[in-house]
Amino acid sequence: MVEFAVVLPMLAMLMIGLIEVGRYTYFAIMAAHAARAGVQYGAQNLITAADNTGMKNAATADAQSLSQWTVTPTHTCATNGTTSPCPQSNATSVSPSLVYFVQVTVTGNFKPLMGYPGIPGSNLSQGLPVTATAIMRVTTQ
Repeated sequence: MVEFAVVLPMLAMLMIGLIEVGRYTYFAIMAAHAARAGVQYGAQNLITAADNTGMKNAATADAQSLSQWTVTPTHTCATNGTTSPCPQSNATSVSPSLVYFVQVTVTGNFKPLMGYPGIPGSNLSQGLPVTATAIMRVTTQ
């Protein structure tokens, strides 16, 4: 009984730590899936690539439990391996040498069940940052 009483607090902290790691991983996976859903919507064609609201809505719909997180879509274009200006948002066709990319970043804070000494940001008021980014080429250009 004495040995169990000595080991029990350490086992309890280990169990709580495993649960927290699992929760953090779950939120990171949810953020990655939300970013991928948003970028898949935007990469369909040039019209959806210009639809920032649609990409935000697609990411938000995929991540039902991430209501407090922010979704940021961005656009990148390249010509012959160098960055070039992207076409206007109302353009329906682009130069054949232009490669159009869409990027969606989902960011937020993971709030742990309890604060842990020595882990920065683990207090209950701040939380730990979670960020996921997905980049995809626009398929129909």
